[in-house]
This record gives sequence, C-alpha cells and structure tokens, in this order.
Amino acid sequence: MTRSPDSGQVPADEPPGSERYVDQVTAGPGGVMTYEVGVITGDLTVSPTWDDDGRTARAAIQYTGADEWYTLSQSPAPIAPEGLAAYHRDILGRIRRGDAAWST
Repeated sequence: MTRSPDSGQVPADEPPGSERYVDQVTAGPGGVMTYEVGVITGDLTVSPTWDDDGRTARAAIQYTGADEWYTLSQSPAPIAPEGLAAYHRDILGRIRRGDAAWST
C-alpha cells in the first residue's frame, strides 16, 4: 500500500469518515506485522482511517520519516461503538508491546 493518510484530527462534529489520527510510537520487542514487508521495528508512525463501509478501519504504518506506508496485518478491522479513537489507542498499545503486533 504506498499511500499517505491525511494527518491531524478533525473536530468531533465531522462525520466518522473524516476522523484522522496520526501518532509516533516505538515498537516493542518483536515489532509489528505488515502485509507488504512482514515485521517492522523501531520508531514508527501509525494512522488508522475509516473504510468506505463506515464499520471497519484500516491501519497504515510507516517508519517515522519514510515515504512508504504499509498496512498493519489483520487490517481492516471492525470498529467497536467507541469509535476510531479507541481503535487508534488500542493499536498504539499493541505496537508498544511488540511481539509482531497486528491490528485486531
């Protein structure tokens, strides 16, 4: 997937498809599993975005400062009623723990 998600967070009154979260995180031991290149480690940037169906989201991840974006394994994932912000927090926690983390 070589795409660049929009950065920043839109106001809460915007429709769900407009939400954008981007954070930097350091992967824990064992890194993070991607579809395109397998495990990646180190300082990463992650950005989940809603899929067109409005029920699932895809997590894009890259080495911080790089141009290429990858898809976090097991993405897209269904989003709980808590929304994209909760999914984003969960992904950040999984990445920090490492062990070839994935999105669900």
